[in-house]
Amino acid sequence: MALTALAVLDGTVLPADEATIGVTDLGLLRGDGVFEVISVYEGKLFAMEDHLRRMANSAQNLRLEIDLGAVTADVDALLAEAGPVTGAIRYFVTRGGRRVGLIEAVPEEREPLILASIEYVPPRVLDGVKSLSYGGNMLATRLAVEKGATEALLVTPHGRVLEGPTSSIFVSLDGETLVTPPLSDRVLDSITRRRLLALLPFAREEVVTREELRGAREAFFASTTREVQPVARIDDDDLPAVPGPLTQQAADAFAAHIRDELGA
Repeated sequence: MALTALAVLDGTVLPADEATIGVTDLGLLRGDGVFEVISVYEGKLFAMEDHLRRMANSAQNLRLEIDLGAVTADVDALLAEAGPVTGAIRYFVTRGGRRVGLIEAVPEEREPLILASIEYVPPRVLDGVKSLSYGGNMLATRLAVEKGATEALLVTPHGRVLEGPTSSIFVSLDGETLVTPPLSDRVLDSITRRRLLALLPFAREEVVTREELRGAREAFFASTTREVQPVARIDDDDLPAVPGPLTQQAADAFAAHIRDELGA
């Protein structure tokens, strides 16, 4: 079903271009707020409870009051108006107390990624917060594009691989197992990442360095909107398998997991 440009604002569903917040809202002025992006498949929400828990945790860590019952009611109202759509809902709560949800399209197919390493230091004070303050992440993507890549790979000044600006990374260094940087490296506790670690017996958390990536056999980015997206090149190094067999297994397992959870 085709997506209609709809939004929900504090419980009221309306055309997206009519949903507004005040210019004095600190969510706009300071990026002070929290958000989640939730996948929707034919009108069914995937991992909604996980997203609600993470949003509540983000709000608590940011000292932001939030009404999860109102969040759920907003999303239900938006979907009731939109119908059995497939895409994503971007939902955020601002410091000014505004609740906003938007329906967004998600590409049905994505080309393999070309990554460029961008030096990045995670702000410690925002550990455990999925906040609206994504300026640094978006700049990282633009810097990567300036290098001829399609997306950034965030790497610490000491060479530890972190994640993408909006995605987790999984990589195979030996052709038999997948590793993803540990949460102790202050990467986002991605819901897709967590599900894949539970689904795949050959995947685990492990520190990964930029130097190690030069011998990678295959890799992929994982997120709510990407699901599993193969990586073709990292900086000047082409990966030998795109998608590799472990990447394909991950994609197939995650797709089956979504079907099972939604009862499809």
